[in-house]
Amino acid sequence: MKYQSILKWLLPPIFLLALVAAGAGLFYQVPGGAFSFTNHRGESVTINGQGLYYYDTVSSAAQMQGNDFVTLMVGLPLLAISALFSFRGSLRGHLLLTGTLGFFLYTYMSMATLASYNVLFLVYVAIFALSLYAFILCMMSFDLNTLPQAFSERLPRKWIVGLMFIVGGFLLLAWLGRIVPPLFQNQTPVLDNTTTLVIQFMDLGLIVPLAFLSGFLLLRRSAWGYLLSSIMLTKGVTLGMGVSAMAINMARVGVPDSLGIMIPFLVITFLNLVMVIILLKNVKLVG
Repeated sequence: MKYQSILKWLLPPIFLLALVAAGAGLFYQVPGGAFSFTNHRGESVTINGQGLYYYDTVSSAAQMQGNDFVTLMVGLPLLAISALFSFRGSLRGHLLLTGTLGFFLYTYMSMATLASYNVLFLVYVAIFALSLYAFILCMMSFDLNTLPQAFSERLPRKWIVGLMFIVGGFLLLAWLGRIVPPLFQNQTPVLDNTTTLVIQFMDLGLIVPLAFLSGFLLLRRSAWGYLLSSIMLTKGVTLGMGVSAMAINMARVGVPDSLGIMIPFLVITFLNLVMVIILLKNVKLVG
């Protein structure tokens, strides 16, 4: 694999720093308790008042801790396992590694820009930067001339394309449904004490276009379609797990209507997981 020597220097710090960041998010304790606060927009919010996410709202802290749990239980093991197989020359492992790095890139881009400032800010920036360059190197290491031939003709491309369009369409409609109606009422969407809609920016600017683009290119049997779809499917699994864990944790701390969020994302998780397994089984190269 190209750039393997560089990746061997980039991946261990990602693993260790993410272990520290996620562990601190779940287990770091600061005495205190929740308190009400009226922000500069006049919104009344409940600040967490404890732990690493002391200055985040109760809802935001529950979401971040849900994502920390998925990082520890799924993200880090997947990073280690996929890297091991990738370095042994497995195309399956390399596809999984690239998708997993996409998860860390997305997660810590959001943490660096969304979480209220805390002592791990530079750790978030470091994980984001390392994941970004490792992701780029992984993308550059694929031989696009031979990649389509590495997949079996039995690969259900239309089913994968359909899932890509469903995920992209779901996120597009969900976030536009939150953003557009307040615009016509001369109001601001609920921001939960943030200054803007960070996750919506990332999803509408990155994930939604990637979902549609990867589906379109896969229909055309483009090498980029196979590569981007593999990344999107892996991202779909981790995204669904992350949001489901967030919803469960939000319900645990009493955030209303949070369990309603979980159902569509559990479906997304299951469908993406099935498609990831099918895709990897249809890789013809040994490994």
